Amino acid sequence: MENAEVGQVATPRQGVVRMDCHAHVFTRACRLAPDRRYTPAYEAPLASYLAVLDRHDMSHGALVQPSFLGTDNGYLLDCLGRAPDRLRGVVVVAPEVSDRELDAMAAAGVVGIRLNLIGLEDPAEVARHYDRVLLRKIAARGWHVEIHATGAVFAAALDRALSSDAQVVVDHFGRPDSHAGAENPGFRALLSLAGNPLLWVKLSGPYRFARDPGPFAAALFEAFGGERLLWGSDWPWTQHEAGHDYGACLRWLEGWVPDQEQRRRVLGANAAQLYRLAES
Repeated sequence: MENAEVGQVATPRQGVVRMDCHAHVFTRACRLAPDRRYTPAYEAPLASYLAVLDRHDMSHGALVQPSFLGTDNGYLLDCLGRAPDRLRGVVVVAPEVSDRELDAMAAAGVVGIRLNLIGLEDPAEVARHYDRVLLRKIAARGWHVEIHATGAVFAAALDRALSSDAQVVVDHFGRPDSHAGAENPGFRALLSLAGNPLLWVKLSGPYRFARDPGPFAAALFEAFGGERLLWGSDWPWTQHEAGHDYGACLRWLEGWVPDQEQRRRVLGANAAQLYRLAES
């Protein structure tokens, strides 16, 4: 990983959107959350991420707050300030976050909050994380709520988030039980909601699957018709770094979506709509 930051950033080609909708950035100077499940042994600074985007002709990126930084979004917000025309942010906030803080984040380029509920086992606990007052604030700002959860907790979080009238983004295919295949009840339940215009799904993190994610991607395209599907690299693949590179992630997308126009829609028009980007 590259350790140095830079003051200048590249400018994307005018009007062309090719967006990576899921990546993480952090340095050793970032303050780690005391209750973190994982501590990275390396840095993934903004300069490195922008260089990766440049090498692969990607115009934009969405920075998602990593779980090990908790609610300290300082570095993410600083990165948005370095490349405001190129980056959007998804933050982690406490339920009691103030309107003033949310407005400042919006001005910086934040467009959503993330609820990372991995490790939570009791669906009844979802209500504590998804404070209805906060969800109303998110919906009122036109932000989205991003869900990273599994099993019954995922189902409870999805139901609660959709009831808020906010846009809802499902991380990593919905983290289905890949051992059970694309016909498993949890994944079929997600597909059954494809007609809800508030629901989006990220095609990301396929290395978390125990089997080929291709059938899951095909089922999502059949249900969603190519609408409201996004692609994310999940760079730098925290806890799964070995054997992965950005080009391979893009090749996965080519395998899942053989049609070039469909891929262009996922990387371009879909991303531009959710993340509020101008596309020619």
